[in-house]
Amino acid sequence: MNLEKVVFGFFVLLALTLNFGFVMGDIDDPSHHHVYELFAAIIISLIATVLKFGDRTHMGAVLLATSLVADLQLLAAALVWGLAEHVAGVGISPSTMSSIVSLAGGALLANLASVILLIIETANLRR
Repeated sequence: MNLEKVVFGFFVLLALTLNFGFVMGDIDDPSHHHVYELFAAIIISLIATVLKFGDRTHMGAVLLATSLVADLQLLAAALVWGLAEHVAGVGISPSTMSSIVSLAGGALLANLASVILLIIETANLRR
């Protein structure tokens, strides 16, 4: 068993599940979406992105692209949250939370595409 592949697969799947956990719940209810869960999703997504830098194949490039999209979406969600809480000072309204969850939902789709591509790549490996 290749430990590097295990770690890579672990972080790709963990990024997807953390993102899914954040998105679940009523889209406009701030009590259903915790800031630390978004923070964890961002950190794990960034780790998964760094792990994808070593692959020089076409599939590796597509996996990296999906990860970069997920990172961008999650960072945008955190930016919206931070601006609403600390710059505007209005707190998290239902419309703001809807925007945050929608951005995280886009990252969820990118992470899902990444996992599907990983499964396809694994299925195509020959012994």
